[in-house]
Amino acid sequence: MTTPRTEHLVLPGVLTAEQAAATVAGILAVQREDGAIPWFRGHHLDPWDHTEAAMALDAAGEHEAAERAYNWLARHQNEDGSWFAAYADGDPGDVTDRGRETNFVAYIAVGVWHHYLATGDDTFLDRLWPHVFAAVEFVLRLQQPGGQIGWKREDDGSDTADALLTGSSSIHQALRCALAIAEQREEPQPDWELAVGALRHAIRRHPERFLDKDRYSMDWYYPVLGGALVGTEAKSRVEEGWSRFVVPGLGVRCVVPNPWVTGGESAELALALWVLGESDRALEILQSIQHLRDAETGLYWTGYVFDDDAVWPRELTTWTAGSLLLAVAALGGHDATCAVFGAEHLPLGLDPDCC
Repeated sequence: MTTPRTEHLVLPGVLTAEQAAATVAGILAVQREDGAIPWFRGHHLDPWDHTEAAMALDAAGEHEAAERAYNWLARHQNEDGSWFAAYADGDPGDVTDRGRETNFVAYIAVGVWHHYLATGDDTFLDRLWPHVFAAVEFVLRLQQPGGQIGWKREDDGSDTADALLTGSSSIHQALRCALAIAEQREEPQPDWELAVGALRHAIRRHPERFLDKDRYSMDWYYPVLGGALVGTEAKSRVEEGWSRFVVPGLGVRCVVPNPWVTGGESAELALALWVLGESDRALEILQSIQHLRDAETGLYWTGYVFDDDAVWPRELTTWTAGSLLLAVAALGGHDATCAVFGAEHLPLGLDPDCC
């Protein structure tokens, strides 16, 4: 029997109630006592995937565990508002990649707003607001004159001007969530409104402002998932790339022409399809990746090389399970997940006056 906490995580051909509970338990088993959620035990944590897994826990009603994950972020934020790109599973001070990637830093805003919508906890929002504010200010210091966001600050303090379409699209969603938090707190941020409008314009109208990563499926669907492309523009983009990236019955290629489908990209595409109102196709994609499920742990293998009939790499990642749970939660009507990804009520920001 389903419970009110997980009934929206039951989806035909994807998850039964027992399987949903096992997947949630699989993520919880990896989460450390201090709240950190590494990819898997013994591997590293990165702030973006850590947040995605925390959002999945909130979608499953595990609000205390999710809050511990956000508290971990609060404790480990750098003075400039950033987080490092990777932390070892072990000593929390052991940083394995000292770069500071802007889309990793921005994503706390999505997670914090999702947690607030799932819990209504004003105290939590008040406590995390300074961390969200500092993160957004860090990210916007790397915004370029054309609206795109430089993707990284190096360990030596130098900034990378080159922008990634996937990363900037994720930041677009994060800035809108940050504006929603600011509105809830009645602390308007007009500079952020201008920044998100300029970023959206760059994504929609100026592909030349981003590094060419056309071979990667994330660059295909992330402008839709991040809310920068909507309506007919979004539908046209999905149709344009469908035959390049989707392998019927197996999932979504990570990179063309490699014969490798990945669970995370597949689940995120399903979420983007749900955003477009194409729930039937979203369901088909989620059903197609159940061959990646590990029955013992409830977690999912990162990917599958279909030419070799081989799971690769041999890792069961919390973020793959998290992305699947979030896609299922959206299809199941979980209010907070639908609000964050459907974005119907997220602030749009201000479009620029010039091109």
